[in-house]
Amino acid sequence: EVQLVESGGGLVQPGGSLRLSCAASGFTFSTTTMMWLRQGPGKGLEWVSSINNAGSTRSIMSVKGRFTISRDNAKNTLYLQMNGLKPEDTAVYYCATGNYYTSEWRDKGQGTQVTVSS
Repeated sequence: EVQLVESGGGLVQPGGSLRLSCAASGFTFSTTTMMWLRQGPGKGLEWVSSINNAGSTRSIMSVKGRFTISRDNAKNTLYLQMNGLKPEDTAVYYCATGNYYTSEWRDKGQGTQVTVSS
């Protein structure tokens, strides 16, 4: 059974930083494309960033230069380093498995809340 457990969310002021983590189990993490999704208040689910098994990454334009996705295959853990946070980044962030090229997701976790506010 695929299990994805996110952590690291919280309340941060504009311009601040957070690092999200996702502990994965129940599948072969090292060969699986991983991604982060988010859902802001009153909005639909949005793809944010992906990393494939070779370490190549893709991200939406609005977070490029601010967010960095990475993975530690030895720890079966996915990360999202978020710098320069803006109020519009406020959302529930989900870790997910999926397709690197289409950004379609297959399994996702329960999410962690990120709130950017002064």
